[in-house]
Amino acid sequence: MKKIGFIGASGLMGHGMARSLLAKGFQVGLTVHRNRARVADLLEAGATQAATPAELGKTCEVVIVCVTGSPQVEQVLAGPDGVLSAPRKGLVVIETSTSEPDSTARLREACAAKGVTLVDAPLARTPVEAEQGRLNTMVGADDATFAAIRPVLEGYCENIFHVGGPGAGHVIKLLNNFVAQAICTATAEAFAVGVRAGVDPRKLVEVVSAGAVNSGIFQAMAKTLSGDLEGLKFELDNARKDVRYYTHLAEGLTVPSIVGEAVHQSLAMASAMGQGKKFVPALVLAQEQLTGAKIVPG
Repeated sequence: MKKIGFIGASGLMGHGMARSLLAKGFQVGLTVHRNRARVADLLEAGATQAATPAELGKTCEVVIVCVTGSPQVEQVLAGPDGVLSAPRKGLVVIETSTSEPDSTARLREACAAKGVTLVDAPLARTPVEAEQGRLNTMVGADDATFAAIRPVLEGYCENIFHVGGPGAGHVIKLLNNFVAQAICTATAEAFAVGVRAGVDPRKLVEVVSAGAVNSGIFQAMAKTLSGDLEGLKFELDNARKDVRYYTHLAEGLTVPSIVGEAVHQSLAMASAMGQGKKFVPALVLAQEQLTGAKIVPG
């Protein structure tokens, strides 16, 4: 089995991914970022601890990065004591974060100059599926690299999509997240308008659930009507960041992003109203604050 380096194992997604790799028999080395308690069980299960990302780059065949976004990826790869400080020849870096395509392209060039291959393979699903080894991934890589890393991806993924060449993974991920957050923001707004209009939003859920508009995302937002604000375990501020990356992508291509900007501003408003560190369904709490509509019971 390949020796895998993992950066970001203390995060909600990264922890489950690292655990799944260990369960599949991979050797896993970790960097510990601040909260050692979050990875104590991984170390007990056989993971080893590396002092720096650079150490992982020297000693591992594959390094997986699962951090918040582009600034953090740039730091752990190209910063002081980063993976690219003195990497092993032939190293492959699998970048699973939701990142800006322009940043990924620059890092890919920096990696290539050191003999390192950078693969963008962002994730879908939740920390629950991460712990089960059942994530989805969208992979941007050439055919040979994709074939070489597939056994590693199978260590934490159920569905693996080869969506194109280098860079395609991060583009598809941003498109996917934009659509998801558009549904979330539209649903929260619709609930508020319905309540202000004097109708029961649960009746809207009945109608949508029986038709083509229905989706898993909508159903997760519908749980807010019974007081469940954790149907989507994804921090609102991270959603805001992802949609901003999407609008940057569209702007760079000279494509108007009218809906994208509206979705981003809805998320930014919710964050400004104190909901940013909560999960995305807290959009309904922001709508309550904004409109006076009572949506969540209690």
